[in-house]
Amino acid sequence: MIRLDNLTPIPESMRGAIVALGNFDGFHQGHQAVVGEAIRWARAEGRPAIVATFDPHPVRLFQPDAEPFRLTTLEQREELFAAAGADAMLVLHFDRAMATMGAAEWVEKELVGHLGATGVVTGEDFTFGRGRSGNPQVLSEVGGRFGLSGRTVGPVSDAEGVISSSRIREALKAGDCETAARLLTRPFAIRGVVQHGDKLGREIGFPTANIDMAAYLRPHYGVYAVTSRLADGRELPGAANLGVRPQIDPPKELLEPHIFDFSEELYDQEIEVVFHHFLRPEGKFDSLAALTAQIAADCIKARALLAGVA
Repeated sequence: MIRLDNLTPIPESMRGAIVALGNFDGFHQGHQAVVGEAIRWARAEGRPAIVATFDPHPVRLFQPDAEPFRLTTLEQREELFAAAGADAMLVLHFDRAMATMGAAEWVEKELVGHLGATGVVTGEDFTFGRGRSGNPQVLSEVGGRFGLSGRTVGPVSDAEGVISSSRIREALKAGDCETAARLLTRPFAIRGVVQHGDKLGREIGFPTANIDMAAYLRPHYGVYAVTSRLADGRELPGAANLGVRPQIDPPKELLEPHIFDFSEELYDQEIEVVFHHFLRPEGKFDSLAALTAQIAADCIKARALLAGVA
């Protein structure tokens, strides 16, 4: 798996590829269907399979003040695309110049000229180009003049409707980890570098690894049963608080996983916290003793829920 971008030349070995094109934030079941079709098509023709993803997300350009909504980082998407069987990830740097480019020009410049693609797969509702004027039909009509073929993949649905990133975000905001995991085909996970904190967890016997939420969607504030994937590959069970820590003044938003039976230093290391079950909302307690007792109860419940997961 290699990473390409639209600002540098494409290796000759990657030209002529079949491309899966979309945002693919979260890489849920619907995204997996689009990428899967591109990989099958590429394998049938003996061509490279490339997944093209926009970064930053177009919403961030048009609505810079929008609340954080990302389900995956670029690095997480790259790993997911590789696991699906893609040969490369193409990062399409979404800036003002790309946003104002006409649909026909975009196809000719990015897909044909820069990438030299021979086939492209999108979802049926995919749009691109200035004013979202491009769609799969435009892509096929323009691309056809240059030998670029197009295919579309219909939406993937369950009993509640079309599977989408919006549904996953709604589930996470409600603390519904199980629904999010079903739609994603894996639990939601936040990756970040462990930073120094105020050491309160250590003082009360529940040390935590403090992680900034960055651009991730904020799931419902509260306590979760989680596992933490360490840099060395270990995945260890624990409980995590996500929120503004109302017991502490001044409040500061953090994700704070406590790893069970673990005493190693993790500062400045990148870990991934995997959300399995919501335990309770975040709250303020009358005393430190009451908080400590509640955390102990949370950990007992999390251990029971996570038995056999990690």
